[in-house]
Amino acid sequence: MERYESWVDRQVREAQERGAFDDLPGAGRPIPGIKGPHDPDWWVKGLIEREKISAPLPPGLALRREVEQLPATLADQRDEAVARALVEDLNRRILDLRRRPPDGVPLFVPTVDVDAALERWRRSR
Repeated sequence: MERYESWVDRQVREAQERGAFDDLPGAGRPIPGIKGPHDPDWWVKGLIEREKISAPLPPGLALRREVEQLPATLADQRDEAVARALVEDLNRRILDLRRRPPDGVPLFVPTVDVDAALERWRRSR
């Protein structure tokens, strides 16, 4: 009885016969990222490590971090109009957060004084 072999199966079999899979990097070693014998999330954990993805912060904390990092963000800008737009966008997102019901512990994030932030930006140049 003849066994059906798909085109893909045939390509793989022929490549194996030619030795195309011999001496591949990592051959004979465990797949990186797999922490245990039955870890269903091995690929996600590997992606997080490889791409250096950090856990997402709650919106309030993420905005607080942006406020803290605002001087460094503005330092990279050359145009005052762009710097102003960045600060105004941050304030808009802070106000949007205040309008939404809290997703847990309410966290107040103060808006940024646009003129004061731009004055600091001008002095740092």
